[in-house]
Amino acid sequence: MSKRKNQVNHEDSDSDSEDTPTFIDVDFDFFGFNATIDYHAIKRLLDQLFGVDAEGLSTHALADLVLSQPDIGTTIKTDGEESSPYAFLSVLNIGVHNDNVSIKSLVEYILAKSKGDNAFHESLSTVLRDPQCQVGLVLCERLINMPVPVIPPMYRMLVDELRDAVEENEPFNFTHLIFVSRVYKLTPEEEDAMTIARQQPGKASKRQKSQNSNEETNDRSPDGVYPFHPEDEEIRKFASHHLIFPYSNAQPRNAESFGLDTAGRLMLVPAAQLTELARVLGDVFQPPGNV
Repeated sequence: MSKRKNQVNHEDSDSDSEDTPTFIDVDFDFFGFNATIDYHAIKRLLDQLFGVDAEGLSTHALADLVLSQPDIGTTIKTDGEESSPYAFLSVLNIGVHNDNVSIKSLVEYILAKSKGDNAFHESLSTVLRDPQCQVGLVLCERLINMPVPVIPPMYRMLVDELRDAVEENEPFNFTHLIFVSRVYKLTPEEEDAMTIARQQPGKASKRQKSQNSNEETNDRSPDGVYPFHPEDEEIRKFASHHLIFPYSNAQPRNAESFGLDTAGRLMLVPAAQLTELARVLGDVFQPPGNV
């Protein structure tokens, strides 16, 4: 059964018109997880989330864990419940699932990556060891060019679902949340090309359109690092620690390298901030016409 329906104006980047973008109305339906239908799509989105490091992180087992919680988290579909999800949001209790091969791999991976920031690593190690701390792993991913306004409703529903689960004495009374996401890096030359493309609507390449669709302002990043998911910049404001890290299996890059230079992102957020975070996301990323 659909949780709710949301209609968003979505730009068609494959329009035949070079100068005028085409906007279409798309109905996005929000569903709980369906283990029979959703496995392959969730697995693919998890592989996308962890990039070139996904192969060593047992994402098949991680997908099974996500699907084992049909009442916690949301998928987004456009062709009914029997179709594949285009996006999902879930949270897993690391302590409850610490014997699962995927959680073991991820905890080891996250701790190793957090060593890039001593304070982050120390805090993360402490909360993961402390039996008084309940740490949730937040997983959120979507297909490229999915409109950002579909994300806040998922977070609002997650807040309600976690509250209901806690009232039923289920293990979702988190003290901390670990957010995993991804970023891309642009050279100064690539940033110049992106700026020029913005000044010439309809002339950007599909790669440039993908970059532009994930940035809410024309401001350059001071370090050339940009989020794939614009909402990450709001989540980061609630984080006690934040880190951009290189992928372990990333190939060396040079001037001839093809594709985006990608990296991972970790954020540690006090769970008590989740309700306010969901509210802020809703305020910042409103559907067109609601602002």
